[in-house]
Amino acid sequence: MTTQYWLVKSEPDTYAWTDLVRDGNTDWTGVRNFAARLHLKAMRPGDRVFFYESQGPKAIVGLAQVTRVAFPDPTADEAGWVAVELKAVKPFAKPVTLAQIKAEPALAKMALVRISRLSVQPVTPAEFARVEKLGSK
Repeated sequence: MTTQYWLVKSEPDTYAWTDLVRDGNTDWTGVRNFAARLHLKAMRPGDRVFFYESQGPKAIVGLAQVTRVAFPDPTADEAGWVAVELKAVKPFAKPVTLAQIKAEPALAKMALVRISRLSVQPVTPAEFARVEKLGSK
């Protein structure tokens, strides 16, 4: 099965990259958007995930990995909502800011630029490679 690439967003005061690093892994719960739910359901173990902090300097700060397929979200009041399990892989040497992403012609069509409010979004292999390179400088 081919690796897929994703981006998840979190507000650092709710759950920051440092929390994921401390915890090692976490259930990615609380998603209440239909499009984001479809993306969670499409995730598979081994898929690579950018961790984006959506407050302060808005930036992709680390790399995570899916470790468990979608399962019922225990924080949901109604059926149908799902969560996945993510584990921390590595922090970026340098966070990749939203401003940097918007300034990169190769990333102009990235969902983060086009559908900025979506909390779980797909990333193309080319976008993933470019952002990972920016974060490793």
